[in-house]
Amino acid sequence: MAHNRRTFLKGAAGTTVTTALQLRAQPTAAPAPVVQTRELNIAYEDNGNRQGFPIILLHGFPDDVRAFDGVVPPLTSAGHRVLVPYLRGYGPTRFRNASIPRMAEQAAIGQDVLDFANALALPRFAVGGFDWGGRAAAIAAALFPDRVRALVLCGGYTIQNTIAPPPPGPPAAEREAWYQWYFNLERGREGLAKNRRALCRLLWETWSPNWHFTEETYDRTAPSFDNPDFVDVVIHSYRHRIGNAPGDPRFAMMEQQLAKRPKISVPSIVLHGADDPLARPPADSPAERALFPALMARRVLPGAGHFLPREKPEGVSAALLELLAATK
Repeated sequence: MAHNRRTFLKGAAGTTVTTALQLRAQPTAAPAPVVQTRELNIAYEDNGNRQGFPIILLHGFPDDVRAFDGVVPPLTSAGHRVLVPYLRGYGPTRFRNASIPRMAEQAAIGQDVLDFANALALPRFAVGGFDWGGRAAAIAAALFPDRVRALVLCGGYTIQNTIAPPPPGPPAAEREAWYQWYFNLERGREGLAKNRRALCRLLWETWSPNWHFTEETYDRTAPSFDNPDFVDVVIHSYRHRIGNAPGDPRFAMMEQQLAKRPKISVPSIVLHGADDPLARPPADSPAERALFPALMARRVLPGAGHFLPREKPEGVSAALLELLAATK
């Protein structure tokens, strides 16, 4: 951990805040504020009281900051500052120059969280996320517990072992992960590039079978998938996790640390969607709880699928407020 912390501090030392990068998720959107880190110009939304305790909310694949539109208002009403960044490869977030490899291994997106917080001079923060964002939030909490006051994790513990990827799972689980095997083929790269909006819409429908979103809802997020690096980062993420793409050498030690499935010692609430086909909630078990020594609650939300912040925003915001009230 000491080495990773030095790597993090070195990477974050050059971070600065910029305010006028004219990048837009949609033609009619106002310019997003941007922070500059070692590799990225991270666009984000900044809500609520600037003096309030900060909460960082992290979206997943395939989604963007609009996932938290229903989560933010109760948090800002309680006096908190709520920051919702676009992950690398999404929306107005951009790599700083063409020579930076378009990688999205778990350690990279976890590091992005800490770099983002450093760029905004946030010594401590609460964090919540799902899918890719949930994994990034878990990594930040596991490796830098002194920086994270509280964690709400949608979908359970998803930190991966990329050093020795697990063997194939049960056939039904492998079937649900078809898109991952697709992205490991060049046909999948071409298909994502050509059909990104239709493919991502299919995943929304499949992963949250009881969520009947409107075309307007999808059309507000779909432009984020037009990011010029979207295809490259998605493909790298799904190839790296099973050993079919190299990682960034600067994250090699962090990946070894994550492969040991580090415990998350910060106060946490874990949320599961009862009808999430990607990660059907396991029975409550000592093994799962052992990964969260400071677990305050574990909840399975009925009727919800994979996109919990969209489907059950009140459950996510309530969990964050509960944790922050208990950790004053």
